[in-house]
Amino acid sequence: MPTSLFDAEFQQVYNAARANAGKPHGPFPSPADWRDTWIYFLMVDRFNNKTRPPRHAPFDDPGFSDYQGGKFSGVQAQLSYIKSLGAGAIWLSPVLKNLPFDPSYHGYGIHDFLRAEPRFADNPQNADNELRALVDAAHGQGLYVIFDIVLNHTGDVFAYVCDDNDQNCRNTGGSESVYSDALRTVQWRDSAGKPHPEWTSVDALAAPDPDAVVWPAELQHDVFFRRHGGTAPGPDDTVGDFASLKQMMTEDPALQGFLIRVYQYVVARFDVDGFRIDTLRYLKGNLPRLFGNSMREFALQIGKKNFFTFGEVYDSAAEQDIAKFIGRNSSDGGDLVGVDAAVDYPLFNALKPVVKGFCPPAQLAGMYQFRKQAEQYVLSSHGDATRFFVTFLDNHDVKERIRYVDPANPGALDDQVTLGLACLYTLPGIPCLYYGTEQGLHGRGSDEAVREALWGGPGFNRTSFFYTAVQKIAAARAARPALRYGRFYFRPVSGDGMNFGVSAFSPGTVAFSRILNDEEIVIAANASGSQPASLQVIVDASLNEIGARYHVVYSNKSAPAAPTAVQQTGAVVVYEADGTLGAGPLRVIGITLQPFEVQILGR
Repeated sequence: MPTSLFDAEFQQVYNAARANAGKPHGPFPSPADWRDTWIYFLMVDRFNNKTRPPRHAPFDDPGFSDYQGGKFSGVQAQLSYIKSLGAGAIWLSPVLKNLPFDPSYHGYGIHDFLRAEPRFADNPQNADNELRALVDAAHGQGLYVIFDIVLNHTGDVFAYVCDDNDQNCRNTGGSESVYSDALRTVQWRDSAGKPHPEWTSVDALAAPDPDAVVWPAELQHDVFFRRHGGTAPGPDDTVGDFASLKQMMTEDPALQGFLIRVYQYVVARFDVDGFRIDTLRYLKGNLPRLFGNSMREFALQIGKKNFFTFGEVYDSAAEQDIAKFIGRNSSDGGDLVGVDAAVDYPLFNALKPVVKGFCPPAQLAGMYQFRKQAEQYVLSSHGDATRFFVTFLDNHDVKERIRYVDPANPGALDDQVTLGLACLYTLPGIPCLYYGTEQGLHGRGSDEAVREALWGGPGFNRTSFFYTAVQKIAAARAARPALRYGRFYFRPVSGDGMNFGVSAFSPGTVAFSRILNDEEIVIAANASGSQPASLQVIVDASLNEIGARYHVVYSNKSAPAAPTAVQQTGAVVVYEADGTLGAGPLRVIGITLQPFEVQILGR
């Protein structure tokens, strides 16, 4: 295995991928359009081990933060389960090597960027080959593979030294330290995690242990690490260590070049199809654009014509931040087109409370209106970036899953989940399902509570309520191109036939259309769990003749009411989603929704 970006094994892998581009056994080609897929996101340690139960019981203990025992081979054993669900790609939590003394199973504390995590392998000495076997098997099932990667930080590779002049330093053992404007003295750790007083400079270490410090060797320079302690207070909260994880100086041009070269090797070695970039908003020195552009260009060299990169921008001001980091701003005169898309936290922050009935659908419409303004000049390699955002309802960071179980009535809110999933799969973007949602997991309250060991709990039941519901929703999306590529419009609704607007009360009814050429698909969802909704919904007058009929493509209820035929109104008042006023005549259909019902309607 390579230890340097310039040793023979590295060069062989790197050059072979380029030489084999387009050949039968060369790198796996990209999808023509990532919207034709949807993504299943899993945490490797918490997904499956095919040979034994989890190390710790119960499977969903919110206080257990060590390795449970998931393996690459466990994921491989359930690829058909993921494919049968309807997914087109899997997103793996970080798979590169973490420090051996670190119990943080999540994988975001990488210290060797060229090797697979041995704890995820059946044979730790064969981890790289087992990871490649997983990727190859996924490709054999028609599944693309996305790696979760880190550029901002490494694992806990050194400890801070406290002295009498450092009153703010609250860490003598090394996991975290309050930020200081002064450069701190550090002690690099050995393979057991022990900081050595004489190891104050990684540059000076002769023949470092492969299980310590940071690899490849080109990263072993003190100047590549910020060494100021925890995150800085004030307006720039992205400067400083990420808890115990040590921040790199990502504005350094030399480091940028090495990190780009590292991940080009990862693409070549493991034949991966895309990257999800952790903590994208922490990266400095235009690295997001340099990195995204470099990955795309290298992938093109090896025959991956649509390598996909999307980043995590997790912040209350995410729309503005996303606009800074993805694609290219057409108003700034730059040449590089960077990261393709983002994990869609703004949609999550708007859609989830609407689905739960806590906020009106007008809030969701407002989010999209604000996005138009914030990203009006942003172009990605795909065009309109928002059409390729990775959308979600829950994940490993949000502290609670979308499903809530009332102890007094456990299944009472289950249709709320399928309502939310149907909206997610029909809104613009690339839907992402978090592992276990399809089996009804419902942890909440902490990271560990939503990172359950799936194989130790409900397992891989292909006939469960949520699994079959996801299959049906995914099948509807796959069968109708408008749900993947179509233009998107919020549809004002009316209860009295005279006044139309996007629902401004909660729980309300969400209504929107996807239009592709001459096809319109209408989606309507009643977020109330107690009251039915009978409403008129506007449809496109140029596409829908009077008397035309829509039918129910999907409903999460067993006996959905069919919509009425298209009819024309007289004079009405329309309060559009963008704040403007309109008037009739309009073409409308009448819909009746049961509590917690969602309908996908097509011609």
